[in-house]
Amino acid sequence: GGKQYRVKQGDKIAVEKLALEVGSEMKFDVLLVGEGASVKVGSPVVEGASVVAKVIEQFRGDKGVAFKFKRRKGFHKKIGFRRHLTKLEITGINA
Repeated sequence: GGKQYRVKQGDKIAVEKLALEVGSEMKFDVLLVGEGASVKVGSPVVEGASVVAKVIEQFRGDKGVAFKFKRRKGFHKKIGFRRHLTKLEITGINA
């Protein structure tokens, strides 16, 4: 969904739901690679760099609440929702 994450090998991150099976792997493009003083910034991506992640689980996140209210009308509506998320483990970084 257009989000960026700062990761290192072995990290586990929760991202918006991806249509992948548990145990499958996915390769992501890299926008910035840095280690110590050396930093490579892509335009838009760093050539030859990629991040490989393994799908650990598909789950639903914590409950969020949306509350709509109109003053002086006696109108209020409370809606609860849980986002569908995918947990990934970073297995490799190729830079």
